[in-house]
Amino acid sequence: MPNTTDSRFSAVARPRKPRLSETITEQIEQMIVAGQLRPGDALPSERDLAKDLGVSRPSLREALLLLESRGLVQARRGGGYGVTDITGPIITDPLVHLLQRHPSTVDDVLELRHGLECVAASFAAIRATDADAKRLREMSAQMRKRRREREPLEDADLDVDFHMAVAEASHNVALVHVMRGIFNLMRSNMMRSREVLYRQSGNIALLDDQHVEIVKAIVARDPVAARNAANLHLSFIQTSLREIGQPVAAKKRSRRSATKA
Repeated sequence: MPNTTDSRFSAVARPRKPRLSETITEQIEQMIVAGQLRPGDALPSERDLAKDLGVSRPSLREALLLLESRGLVQARRGGGYGVTDITGPIITDPLVHLLQRHPSTVDDVLELRHGLECVAASFAAIRATDADAKRLREMSAQMRKRRREREPLEDADLDVDFHMAVAEASHNVALVHVMRGIFNLMRSNMMRSREVLYRQSGNIALLDDQHVEIVKAIVARDPVAARNAANLHLSFIQTSLREIGQPVAAKKRSRRSATKA
């Protein structure tokens, strides 16, 4: 029988036994993926972390250096490591400024938020932990306390943090990445929206109540109710802006509808 060996190929190397540091790395990576370690979280001291994991400090140190090389953790000023924000904004500030100068785009951003946040609320109702639920309740309560302040900028910060918390409670890494990617865009959109909505004082209480309903549905583990609550919240904002202060957006929609017709 003729020899059919192809000289271009060589025997596959047998996989070597993983080093302990690689196992540590995988475990910490999994904690980041699962949301147990959030962007900005400080890791315990090397001594404490080694004790918690039941490993030697040299193996842990090697794992931390590997995680740092992958951009997942970074050395903190003063010592120790923190989790890197790997899902930082991907929408550039120049684009945010461009959209700010064109009021008609507020409606476009709301349409984008509508799709993302309804999905986020639904998954959050299925997967939120007790800690997630507590965090959402506290955030909605904080917004209600500010009801008399009427500061669009500060309220927009709280608003975007709340909706990001809902996304994080979904424990869907891809969804959180996209939401964080448009963080600056959302913040700008919320500030502009609140500036308009605050022209009618009753809207503030309605917005707060809508946030509470989203939280209630998530805490009740009801994904349909959570999706509906998020849908009602964003639909209310869109409708109110078109009626109160966004005639350009309304006209743009009309032109699109006429073109399709």
